[in-house]
Amino acid sequence: MKALKVAIYARLSEEDKNKLSKNDDSESIQNQKSMLIEYAVQREWEIYNIYSDDDYTGSDRNRPAFNQLLKDAESHKFDIVLCKTQSRFTRELEIVEKYIHGLFPIWNIRFISIVDNADTENKGNKKARQINGLINEWYLEDMSDNIKSVLTNKRRNGVHIGAFALYGYQKDPNQKGHLIIDEEAAQIVREVFTLFSQGMGKSAIARYLNEKGIPNPTEYKRLKGLRYKLPKTKQCTLWKYFSIADMLVNEIYIGNMIQGKYASVSYKSKKNKPIPKEKWIRVEGTHEPIIDMPLWNKVQQMIKQKAKPFSNGEIGIFARKVKCMHCGYVMRSTKAHDRRYLKCATKNACKDACIGSFISVSVLEEYVLNELKTLSEKYLDMDELEKNIVFNQRLDEKKQGLELQLKEYQAKMINCSNGIKTLYLDKVKGIITEDDFIGLSSDLHKDKDIYNNFIIELQNQITEIEQKQTTATSSKENLEQYLSLEHLTYDIVNQLIDSIIVGKRNPETKEIPIEINWKF
Repeated sequence: MKALKVAIYARLSEEDKNKLSKNDDSESIQNQKSMLIEYAVQREWEIYNIYSDDDYTGSDRNRPAFNQLLKDAESHKFDIVLCKTQSRFTRELEIVEKYIHGLFPIWNIRFISIVDNADTENKGNKKARQINGLINEWYLEDMSDNIKSVLTNKRRNGVHIGAFALYGYQKDPNQKGHLIIDEEAAQIVREVFTLFSQGMGKSAIARYLNEKGIPNPTEYKRLKGLRYKLPKTKQCTLWKYFSIADMLVNEIYIGNMIQGKYASVSYKSKKNKPIPKEKWIRVEGTHEPIIDMPLWNKVQQMIKQKAKPFSNGEIGIFARKVKCMHCGYVMRSTKAHDRRYLKCATKNACKDACIGSFISVSVLEEYVLNELKTLSEKYLDMDELEKNIVFNQRLDEKKQGLELQLKEYQAKMINCSNGIKTLYLDKVKGIITEDDFIGLSSDLHKDKDIYNNFIIELQNQITEIEQKQTTATSSKENLEQYLSLEHLTYDIVNQLIDSIIVGKRNPETKEIPIEINWKF
């Protein structure tokens, strides 16, 4: 009889390391490996490979060894997955169901965890495995809440939490969570504040630093060997308007710690969401300031004045709405000969970084008004406004088409599932070989993944249409309201427009490419 091949999986997280004393090797990677090897040898199993992840949590789906094990399992390079506990493999109930109870049986892979007696060959302990998965899931959630509580408490005590110190500072090697001045970068910070206080604009300061060859904060961290994410483009290494603007209002430079600006969406996701400013955690006097208060107060007063570019105190009608078609950055307002213009901030910061977009505010306003009137005439029948259902008709037609596609892909998913079941029965009966089963079922699973992605996308599109349908009436009312508009305001633009993309003027036709992304 051919010996069974076993894949050994071991994992050690940072949390495990924190639990261990210097003399305690009970949870070490080596101890896990020794225990699992002995278990396999006693049963005369052939060890195919030992997969090991160090410093990864049980909820991390990007574990390199773990993902390699799953790939090899799908290819049936071994017969058994062997772990110390089920939680070493995963702490997520979803992964337990997907692999241990779902795909592993299809791939003919047996799962065993020694300590908690989980064994998929024993059908009687499936509920126990599911309970283990549920307990591990609860553990993850509780651990996430505990970590959040600890971090919040540290932030309230003025302890720096971030992986990297803000530009101008560095982490104190003698006191965890404390910042000390990085004099090389601090000199640049002081120069930025001084130049602005002397009347130099933010874009001009960015251009000045770029011309001097001073690396921006991202590039500076990389050059210092801080394992900072490598910039993908040349523009990412340049100083820009926004990097200067953010620096000038950051209270960390006057010794105050501002944290808690973002929070994770959930304990299962690495995505973050912004937190309202009033909920930020602010602690004064946590570290040595780089900027003194007289200079800080002067700069803040100048920023307030500059935030209102017009004599009547109103903000520009297209503020932060217009982006350069060539580099994607927000275009900035400028004034010449009593006329307002929008120009590419990247081009202004470094002439070689972008070909630059440029447009008069009045020209853009006229274009938007004309487009708005065109849309109004197209979708609104003023004589029969109450009967007008054009918006909803178009949406209904699109929704019906998407729902039809959805049913087709759902049917294909069911066919794939039935096909896999049939293949499995054929394999059990000896009609097809194991290799044929693996190959054919693998193709069907790939098809299922493709169909599932289509289904998710279609469901998202249908949900989006349904949301639009609920706001269709208000959209019509908006269009009707703005039919006779002669001028735009910031509030109107913000209500109607998501973004405007402006390109560089064609020297031959004199036309400027403009794309408007409406909110309706």
